[in-house]
Amino acid sequence: MAEAERTGTEHEQPGGRLSVVATTTDGIRVLTLAGEIDHHTGDVLRQALDVADVPQRRVVLDLRQLTFMDSSGINIFLAAHRALSEAGGWLRLVGPAGSVMRTMRIVGIDAVIDCHETLDQALSD
Repeated sequence: MAEAERTGTEHEQPGGRLSVVATTTDGIRVLTLAGEIDHHTGDVLRQALDVADVPQRRVVLDLRQLTFMDSSGINIFLAAHRALSEAGGWLRLVGPAGSVMRTMRIVGIDAVIDCHETLDQALSD
């Protein structure tokens, strides 16, 4: 696997409630999320996931540093999954834990979008 290349794309919600750092590994866009996704911070993630101007149609969301997510995050994930699938790509999730994983299981998103324990697994499948 090639080394991650820093793309220089970083999005942050004022107050630091959500940050998104974008890198590219082997042609796959990796978005590392830290903080919380809710109706106040969702636009930060929507902008980072906007696939219209991104050549990579394969996206991994690294959720290992995500501490909270409400239905706003679920809706954003589903919209991105649909858009990427329609463009011939895919969305994969890495490392959801605690309340984030609980939220995903309650609504069944883990049955719709591929979830992986490690970043290496998500990048190699």
